[in-house]
Formats: sequence, C-alpha cells, structure tokens
Amino acid sequence: MITDEELKVQGMRALIAALGDVEAERFVSLLTRAPFDDTKWQATPWPGVGVEELSREAMRVRRASDLAK
Repeated sequence: MITDEELKVQGMRALIAALGDVEAERFVSLLTRAPFDDTKWQATPWPGVGVEELSREAMRVRRASDLAK
C-alpha cells in the first residue's frame, strides 16, 4: 500500500495525463465545491456488480500489479 501523499501525487499525474493540466485542475475544483455525500457514494460505488465479481476483478488487478513489479 502506498502512502496518502504518494496516492495524491499519482492521482494528479493520472488526471493530468488523461485530461491535461487545465482540465485536471478544473476537475479537482469541481469535486471540492460540489455537494458530495461520500457515505452515500461508498454505499453503492459499483451498482450492478456483485461482491464475487468485484472480488475476482480486484484479485486480477492485484496479480497484474504484482507481476509488473
């Protein structure tokens, strides 16, 4: 598991790579000012995806990550 700081750095790098500097900053700005109920969002982060399917996908991603090291 990476530190919170490294997660923020990697997240911003991914946003910038995907959106560019200006749009990445705009995206972060939208998140900070939009009313957002994190508790409600966490209750159903993957609608329509069962626990077993989610677990299989998580394990697949983990294995791929381990192989990439």
